[in-house]
Amino acid sequence: MESIPRFGLSCALASPFQDDGSIDYRLLVTHARSCLDAGCSSVTVFGTTGEGASISLAERAKMVGALLSAGIDPRTELIGGIASTSIGDAAEQIRILRDSGCGRILLPPPFYFKGVPEVGLYEWFANVLEKIADSFIGAILYHIPSVTQAPLSVDLVSRLRATFPALVIGVKDSGGDWSFTESLLRAHADLSILIGDERHLAAAVRLGAKGAISGLANLFPAVLLPLIERGKDDSRITDLVTAILKFPVTPAVKALLAHRSGNNRWLKVRPPLVRLSEEEVKELGAAYDALFPG
Repeated sequence: MESIPRFGLSCALASPFQDDGSIDYRLLVTHARSCLDAGCSSVTVFGTTGEGASISLAERAKMVGALLSAGIDPRTELIGGIASTSIGDAAEQIRILRDSGCGRILLPPPFYFKGVPEVGLYEWFANVLEKIADSFIGAILYHIPSVTQAPLSVDLVSRLRATFPALVIGVKDSGGDWSFTESLLRAHADLSILIGDERHLAAAVRLGAKGAISGLANLFPAVLLPLIERGKDDSRITDLVTAILKFPVTPAVKALLAHRSGNNRWLKVRPPLVRLSEEEVKELGAAYDALFPG
């Protein structure tokens, strides 16, 4: 018997914007519902693919409200990303999710100050987690050093898990470093280790990873499920990720969403991100069609 339950596939949900830059709530709800209907066990809002650092507090509350109004269960089908360097603002973002009944958060480290000692990262996480110690929220720590430039070591994860055993329930590993992933899996069979780099997903599942929070799930949950459910390799996924990484990742995923859906509203990103050019969209779309014809 597994020590902890399988997590499954959560879509790192892209955030759709109107031409004036406001949130397209109707498209958000439609897209979230389609991802769940296609096999995702949950959707994660306000993550990296969702441009969470560019979403205001007021918009966060409205987005969560729209998803709940569409019948999405906040306890089991919704994960809320946090994006703040301030302990107080992180706590406020968590409060919005908690008050909406959300059961899990995705918590990255602060990302403004670079090269800080690990003790500083520990104190930041500890201060945030102490503010929610009386809640029923589970925290998934978010390792994405390419964005935050504040990597989470296995020792830091272990210390936070020991201090907050009821709160720290998992780690999303988006580092793309297979040796780190192996070390994390060896050290933490007691946590839901979730994979963000889909190139490593099947191999990590075979070593005990519990699932993924995936940007590619915006495109084709059904293609990713065999990797999660059976640890089955799919070279097309590796090739597609390689093609995406030629461009800024979030605009590239949204370009593929526009390509697949025929809805160019998905091309819109918020500053400081910049949408892909027409030539880049065509290049990426051609790469996708070659791997997934029809």
